[in-house]
Amino acid sequence: MDYWSGFAPSGDSYLVKQILDRHFDVEVCEDADYVFFSAMGESHWAVPDRCVKIFHTGENVSPDFNACDYAIGFDWMVFGDRFIRMPLYMFYEREMLDRMVHKHELKKGWDLAREKPDFCSFVVSNPLNPYRNEAFRKLCEYKNVDSGGKFLNNVGGPVSDKYAFESRHKFSLCFENGAHSGYTTEKLVQALSARTVPIYWGDPDIGKVFNTKAFVCVSDYGSLDDALLRVQELDRDDDLYLSVLREPALLPGVPSIEEELARLESWLLAIFQQPLESAWRRNREFFGRIYMDRRQVLAHRDRVRKLCKKLIGR
Repeated sequence: MDYWSGFAPSGDSYLVKQILDRHFDVEVCEDADYVFFSAMGESHWAVPDRCVKIFHTGENVSPDFNACDYAIGFDWMVFGDRFIRMPLYMFYEREMLDRMVHKHELKKGWDLAREKPDFCSFVVSNPLNPYRNEAFRKLCEYKNVDSGGKFLNNVGGPVSDKYAFESRHKFSLCFENGAHSGYTTEKLVQALSARTVPIYWGDPDIGKVFNTKAFVCVSDYGSLDDALLRVQELDRDDDLYLSVLREPALLPGVPSIEEELARLESWLLAIFQQPLESAWRRNREFFGRIYMDRRQVLAHRDRVRKLCKKLIGR
């Protein structure tokens, strides 16, 4: 429930369902015992108390543990057995993750001029980050930045293959929509997997997992201008650029992709291999009940308002 646009109702391509399918006979239905929901709606408030609710966010939103029994998110926190940190990029195709892990392994005969004929890529649809927009504008003052998204497009229309597009470029301008500790989306991972040097802004704690020597981390510099001067320095010195490209994407000692996926599987099995009632965690009594009832009323009010706006608009 309440997932992002384009999410398949059956969820067959969804990593969570793939894991559960290996262990259980899973039925996606309306009258469910377990409800997975995200941050793109309020309909989850109306599910019965008997349901175990599991929140999974792809947006910069922390879990409300009064709304869910368990949560999959990005925050650096521990909350008993109720939360697992599993950033959004872990739910993307395994091929992309593997390319990221091995991106620094340049084969013999790899040629920079042949592999990277273009300067910098930019693939964005959301225009609402003024800092990102400023970075694009300022970098274009040095050299043209190829914008292949819906926003500020200058390549004749949105690109159909982001990986192929980014792979032709030495750099990728990849700013998150916002900055929050732990919130790392697919943007940095896609750029690394395309074997570019990302110009990254977003998660202030990105250095807990990722090797900041492998990209230009804007927050490590005194200003945006200073970070972009570093980009120019790398662009003008092939040996210096290649030294950054040969840096591994991840820090030594962090869990491997296999270990992270195994951790998610163990966490899910711990929920589902116990009786339904034993898996309940959210407060269903007194103030917990009052809180949930109030949110259900507010959600219903919002639905009515939206319906009225549509009717008035007609």
